[in-house]
Amino acid sequence: MVTGMNGKKALVLGASGGVGGAVASALLRHGWVVLGMARKVPATSRDDLAALEWVVGDALVLEDVVAAAKGVDVIVHAVNPAGYRNWDRLVMPMIRNSIAAAKANGCARLVLPGTIYNFDPATNPVIDETSPQNARSRKGRIRAELEQALKDASSEVPVLIVRAGDFFGPGTRSSWFAEAMVAKGKRLRRIINPAKGAGHSWAYLPDLGETFAQLFDREDQLKPFEVVHFEGLYDESGNEMTEAIMEAVGRSLPVWRMPWWLFRVLAPFGGFPREVAEIIPHWTHPLRLNNRRLLELLGSEPRTDRQEAVKAALADLGCS
Repeated sequence: MVTGMNGKKALVLGASGGVGGAVASALLRHGWVVLGMARKVPATSRDDLAALEWVVGDALVLEDVVAAAKGVDVIVHAVNPAGYRNWDRLVMPMIRNSIAAAKANGCARLVLPGTIYNFDPATNPVIDETSPQNARSRKGRIRAELEQALKDASSEVPVLIVRAGDFFGPGTRSSWFAEAMVAKGKRLRRIINPAKGAGHSWAYLPDLGETFAQLFDREDQLKPFEVVHFEGLYDESGNEMTEAIMEAVGRSLPVWRMPWWLFRVLAPFGGFPREVAEIIPHWTHPLRLNNRRLLELLGSEPRTDRQEAVKAALADLGCS
């Protein structure tokens, strides 16, 4: 088996995506050998992923996942169905394949990037590792089911869930920051602010990736079923992110409010409007992550200055 500087090896499912790429990049910096499984090897790769070893495979095919996971210490499940199509039908088979692969290959630790959508912000303004998962959305309930499957499997396979807020930063393909707040590849003429007077939790991907890597370095301190929360950059007023964008581009910009009312009107017809309407509470109620357990393990949370993080995110999106 090929080994890195620390003799450890990881498989990242979804390494071509934002979270998976950030975790893979951090692990490479920490001396790991990193395998990235994707349905199609990217034609071009980020400089920070140059040492990543690509494996062609589909997370929906058990044999592919088991073969790719052979001899690894960690399996990072950061994958979603292609184009998020049939998400509700496919995410559970995908996680079951990762659980089976972990069992088949020496019980490697199975790692999941968790989300805030498992919770109802109207009743949980601050969540910790023990908060009840009372999701209001269909996808949130499926995410809670997914985490329960991991908890059930943790008697045989060690599990780590790292929960974070909405992603932004270099490598982010799909996010509220990149697809709603700013216009990718263009000179900014306005900002759309989804927040409606409520605090919101943001996760800068390079910081989140570094958090995963530091936690892996402390494997001997992790519980068989470990859940930690990444506090990230909390926007107390709901306006701090828009102000940081304007400071980054060096000029004042008009701020438009997200037309949530329109999604509520269209929600009964299903599809994307219904999915958006279901997560409106996460933009109209504050939700903050308590990172107490993370601090117990690491001492401090990796955290880039907000202004520096926003500048890097905008540069990656080609915004000016």
